[in-house]
Amino acid sequence: MTDPQPGQYPGDGSTPQEPPRFPPPPPPPQYSAGSHQAYPPPPPPSGYYPVSGPYADPSAPYGRHAITGEPFSDKSKVVAGLLQLLGLFGFLGIGRMYLGQVGYGVAQLLIGWIGGAVLGILTCGLGFALPAIWGIVDAVLILTDRVRDPQGRPLRDGT
Repeated sequence: MTDPQPGQYPGDGSTPQEPPRFPPPPPPPQYSAGSHQAYPPPPPPSGYYPVSGPYADPSAPYGRHAITGEPFSDKSKVVAGLLQLLGLFGFLGIGRMYLGQVGYGVAQLLIGWIGGAVLGILTCGLGFALPAIWGIVDAVLILTDRVRDPQGRPLRDGT
């Protein structure tokens, strides 16, 4: 058997080894204006206003809910909630009337004023607190996405 010659095995330290040679990387592709097919731009984020253009969804002009995919209502939950609070703490039912739930709003109006007046007289003014609590709770329900418009769509954010 023959002894290995110096430099015969890489890393034996006898002679320096050249690093392995790899082929050069390919040149980057050269594109001209008409040589490749361009991708379309990404769709715009869903907004709170009617979207026009190629990504418009006629069944959801105010966008879609991020989780459920339901189309948003044209009514704003912020406006409805503030109207509910500002209407003498719900005595007037203005927030529900704004949402299109006129019957519910009129019921709040009648119960708030007539029922509140009767209970207010009988309880030395404490009866006005019950319609106010109802209005505040209703405003919180509107602002926390628990109330939908008459078509069953979720209310949109913003104004």
